[in-house]
Amino acid sequence: MSFEQQPSQFQPQAPSQYQPQAPQQFQQQVPMGMLHLTIQGSSMTSNLIPPTVRLNGYPVPVRYGRNDIPVFAGPLHIDISSRWMMTYGKAALDCTVQPNQAVPVFYASPYHQFASTGSIGHTKVKRKGLGVLLGVLGVILAVALLLVLIPALS
Repeated sequence: MSFEQQPSQFQPQAPSQYQPQAPQQFQQQVPMGMLHLTIQGSSMTSNLIPPTVRLNGYPVPVRYGRNDIPVFAGPLHIDISSRWMMTYGKAALDCTVQPNQAVPVFYASPYHQFASTGSIGHTKVKRKGLGVLLGVLGVILAVALLLVLIPALS
């Protein structure tokens, strides 16, 4: 069906001075910014499952390393947590993204998942929980040495 064969309702009409014109609809441009979210660590040093990230309550898929996420300009609430057998390493940050601005954010999950929060900030952050991890490994090593030395001394 060619243009001339289309029904009259689809034919362009010449504007008439008696025919009211619909107001022109302009789509409003929303200012955007960029979130440079860096998830410190890797699947070998932190967790096989990347952390869960929510921006203003909406989940966003991420991976370890730097994630460039386009966001709307304005206030931004970032919630991040890690999950293995339970949710751990919770951290939150509020910031304001200006139009055409890139905001750097760094997150590091803790070394262990028991009673520790994650670290988040605008500069590189340190992982929490190293002392507890080394303490537990020290106790395990001490028990193993005692189990080897007690039979040898008898």
